[in-house]
Amino acid sequence: MTRQSVLALVVCAAPPVLRIGELIELLQEGGWTVCLTATPTAATWVDREALARQTGYPVRAEWRMPGDPEPHPSATAVAVVPATFNVINKWAQGINDTLALGILNEALGAGIPVYAFPNVKAQLAAHPSYDRHLRLLRDGGVIVSPLPAEFNWRVVVDRLRASV
Repeated sequence: MTRQSVLALVVCAAPPVLRIGELIELLQEGGWTVCLTATPTAATWVDREALARQTGYPVRAEWRMPGDPEPHPSATAVAVVPATFNVINKWAQGINDTLALGILNEALGAGIPVYAFPNVKAQLAAHPSYDRHLRLLRDGGVIVSPLPAEFNWRVVVDRLRASV
């Protein structure tokens, strides 16, 4: 991997996001440039200023105005970590009502690797739409690797490293 590897990291409001800085550090050690986008709720859970200092880029949660410059470089891969039940279902349906979903939806047609690392309660994972939507995303080329219950960021780093 070269320093040219840019990861568009989308984060959702699930408990692992509270430690997302640890994942960013590991990714940076592995040579990734990390650009962070948060769902609206996740943006209220994280310290956006600290994460912007860590990555060197603003943490985005809102759409930019037409004509404003893109604040992040072009991604060579996209990952959503942790991916929530809500985001998985909306993404699979092509709903584009947040910047985070917009990035995920566009990534499917960008010809770059796209990863989802779901972190979903067992009760929600049992919902009939969830498996159907995961299959739909896989069929669209998304590489899905659920986060283990006792999550370990190395799972994410290793998965990303293996395919780039």
